[in-house]
Amino acid sequence: MLRTSDKPTKSRVKALLLGSVFALAIGGIVAGETALIFDNTAQAQNLSQPQTQAVFSFADMVQRVQPAVVSIRVKTDETVGQGDRDNDGLPPGLTPDSPFYDFFKRFGMPDMPGNRGRGPQHRYGLAQGSGFFISADGYVVTNNHVVENATDVKVVTDDGTEHAAKVIGTDPKTDLALVKVTDGKDFPHVSFAANESRVGDWVVAVGNPFGLGGTVTAGIISARGRDIGAGPYDDFLQIDAPINKGNSGGPAFNAGGEVIGVNTAIYSPSGGSVGIGFAIPARTAQQVVASLMDHGKVVRGWLGVQIQPVTEEIASSIGLDKARGAMVTEPQADSPATKAGIKAGDTILSVNGQEIEDAKDLARKIAAFPPKTVVDVTLWRDGKEETVKVDLGELPNEQVASSQQEGSGSEDRTSLDDYGLTLAPADAVGAGDSGAVITDLDPSGKASERGLREGDVILQAGGQTVDGPRDVSQAISGAEKAGKKAILLRVKSGDSVRFLALPLGK
Repeated sequence: MLRTSDKPTKSRVKALLLGSVFALAIGGIVAGETALIFDNTAQAQNLSQPQTQAVFSFADMVQRVQPAVVSIRVKTDETVGQGDRDNDGLPPGLTPDSPFYDFFKRFGMPDMPGNRGRGPQHRYGLAQGSGFFISADGYVVTNNHVVENATDVKVVTDDGTEHAAKVIGTDPKTDLALVKVTDGKDFPHVSFAANESRVGDWVVAVGNPFGLGGTVTAGIISARGRDIGAGPYDDFLQIDAPINKGNSGGPAFNAGGEVIGVNTAIYSPSGGSVGIGFAIPARTAQQVVASLMDHGKVVRGWLGVQIQPVTEEIASSIGLDKARGAMVTEPQADSPATKAGIKAGDTILSVNGQEIEDAKDLARKIAAFPPKTVVDVTLWRDGKEETVKVDLGELPNEQVASSQQEGSGSEDRTSLDDYGLTLAPADAVGAGDSGAVITDLDPSGKASERGLREGDVILQAGGQTVDGPRDVSQAISGAEKAGKKAILLRVKSGDSVRFLALPLGK
């Protein structure tokens, strides 16, 4: 953990305090309305006298909402293979509270005949987290990772009462889960905030850190829209209210006692709070919870495209005014996008009039629509805007993108010295039926600087299909004569396809 220490000297503290008094005195004189009177008898007054002035406190709000916050205890059963046991070195079922835990964690299990060839084993354990009631009949929101692989779930209320519960549904993509208490009714519950919170708003986190029970911390919202690499729909609130292990799944409240987020992750070099925590926004949680309640799973809209961000260079190369939207690198076979005529190289600018900021924003906006919704998708294609109607499908569990190319080339290898690359026909070296494959690359050349690598196949150059190296050379020459600053290349790297802008000129 990184720590900073700033201990002012005694003289500095005295100077700061004196400066404050001096400023206060000047303020009183300038105002001219209230004279400052120094009463020597004040030293004998009881400074703990009840104050008539109101003091800001979260106490009333916390007292009102805390009964709706619960602790969640689960038993887990995870099937692991021999390789998994060898990696962590722990005997099955050994928990952190065992006196032998540290020993096996450090030295691992001995290689004994009884430990070999036993096949998949079961690892049992206990986990704790937090959650909160959203209805009087016992629905509880928590994190997916709290109840993942759970065989038994208990919900413990603020008064210590333990209730049996079952998992209604989970959504690993947003790390949310919905649990239902099976015994009891008329539970105190809280509501999601109707309005979005702002950076700088107060936030109060309530949960079960380290299994200590109901704990309250406060801070502000530090940032919105954080992408921490947790999933395809990252859009976290960053908060500085301290949250720790065990706070997962607990609510983050605004000053009015409405839930503005679900605590889910922290950034920490040590595992403890350093004032950087992340919460799933209320609007996302509401959508996911409603779908889990209705279907037991999350049903999302599906467009069916591989996409990438639009950089300033790419925007310039396709004539777009600035870097915005999401560029289609590959429409998937038989997808709604393909059926609507969306092609590789199209840049999606808006959906139903909602502007698309980047590739992540497109994924979130499409997922928010239910399947079979018809949406208007505005594209940037060939230097102008076009709008197509797309009948969205249902997002499958696994998406598979296919790339089919036609044509072949037979030109000899071509060297583009100004760009530091040498090309050969893709079909001549077994890299595909069409395109130009990079066979040699100058590590200090323009192409390498832009992320091209040996083995990459150039499929398009300047919007034109490439059958061989000569097409790439001609496209570059044409773009240079037209006065363009960069040329857009569509490149296949392994199984993925992307666009990149190659700067022109020596």
